Amino acid sequence: MFSLEHTDACSKARAGSFLTDHGTVETPIFMPVGTQGTVKAVEQRELKDIGAQIILSNTYHLALRPGIAVLEEGGGLHRFMKWDRPILTDSGGYQVFSLSELRKIAHDGVTFQSHIDGSYHRFTPERVIDIQRSIGSDIMMILDECPPADCGYEYARRSHELTLRWARQAREHLHRTKHLYDHRQYAFGIVQGNIFEDLRTHSAQGLMELGFDGYAIGGLAVGEPAEVMYRITDTCTDILPTGSPRYLMGVGTPANIVESIARGIDMFDCVMPTRNGRNAMVFTPDGALTIKKERYLEDFRPIDEQCGCYTCRTFSRAYVCHLFRAKEILGLQLASIHNLAFYLQLTRDARNAIFQDTFSDWKDAFLKRYQAEKTDVNDNPA
Repeated sequence: MFSLEHTDACSKARAGSFLTDHGTVETPIFMPVGTQGTVKAVEQRELKDIGAQIILSNTYHLALRPGIAVLEEGGGLHRFMKWDRPILTDSGGYQVFSLSELRKIAHDGVTFQSHIDGSYHRFTPERVIDIQRSIGSDIMMILDECPPADCGYEYARRSHELTLRWARQAREHLHRTKHLYDHRQYAFGIVQGNIFEDLRTHSAQGLMELGFDGYAIGGLAVGEPAEVMYRITDTCTDILPTGSPRYLMGVGTPANIVESIARGIDMFDCVMPTRNGRNAMVFTPDGALTIKKERYLEDFRPIDEQCGCYTCRTFSRAYVCHLFRAKEILGLQLASIHNLAFYLQLTRDARNAIFQDTFSDWKDAFLKRYQAEKTDVNDNPA
C-alpha cells in the first residue's frame, strides 16, 4: 500500500505515496474534513480544483445520518457524495472524547445517546468495521478511546489497554468480513497512551504485532502543550514501521503540521481551515488575519498574493471582507476554499523540500515568517 520515496537528510521528514483503488495519495498530505460526507461550505469540484487527494469522513456521524441503509442503497459514500478519490473514515473514537456526556464505555464497546434525537446506538469494534464496510471508505480506522489530556496515568493505562484489546477484536473481524463494493479497503490501528511514553511504546508495539496497513497517533491535540505533543509524536515515530503510513489525528495549526512532518508524520486532518474560515480567519504565509475587519474594505489585494486558489485568483480582500460584514454565505465558502488551498500547498511545499534535502531550512524559514511578531498581521495595504 505505502511506498517510502525519500527521507530528508537532516530530519525525520519523509515523502512517500500510498495506492488505493480510488487513486494514489502523495505524502505528506493534509485531508480536508468532511465529517458528514461533505466538507463544510466547499463543493467537491472545488476540492479537486485546490488539489485535495483524499478527504476524511466520520463513522459515528454517518451511521446516525443518513444511516447505513441509505449509504448501501446509494452504493457507498463515494457514489452517494460523487467523490471518486480516496476517503478515510474515523471510527468514532474521537466522539468518545468530544461527546463524553452522551456515551458510556464498557469493556466491549461504547453506547452513545444520539445528539440528534436521543436514541441509543451501540458501537463495538466489530460493529464499527461493519459500518465502515457499508460506507465503503478506502481507509478504515479501528475503534479506540481518546482520553482527555489530564486523565492521569492509571486512566491512560486502562484506556490504552482497552484500545489495544479492541484493536485485536477489530483485526480478527476484518479477516471474517469482506468489502461490499468494487474496491479494496485498508485498516489503520491507533496508538494511544496519552502523554506517557511507556504507554505509547507499549501501544505502538502491540498494534505492530497485530499488523495493520497503517498507524495513527491519536489522543493528541486535546489540550496538552505543543511541546508535549511533539515529544510524544517523536516517541511514536521512532517505533512505528518505516514502511507504513503514519497519521497524526486532528492536527492542527500550520506550525503543528510543519513540526510534525519534521518528526516523521505523513498524514494530517483538522477542522481548523474550514471552521476558522467560516469565522472570517484566513491563513497566509505571514500568519492568520481576520478578514472581516473594517480596514480590509479598502484593501484590493488578494488574501494571499502567492496563492493560486479560486478565491485569490478572482477576488480581493475588500470583497471577501464585504461578504462577511454583509453576512453573505459566499464569504464562508471563499474563505474555506482559500484556507484548504493554503494547507494543501503547505504539505506540497514540504514534500518538495524533502526531495531536495532542504526540508529543515525550508521549515525554519516558514516558521520564522509565519510566527514573526506582528502588531496586526497583513493589515497594511500596499
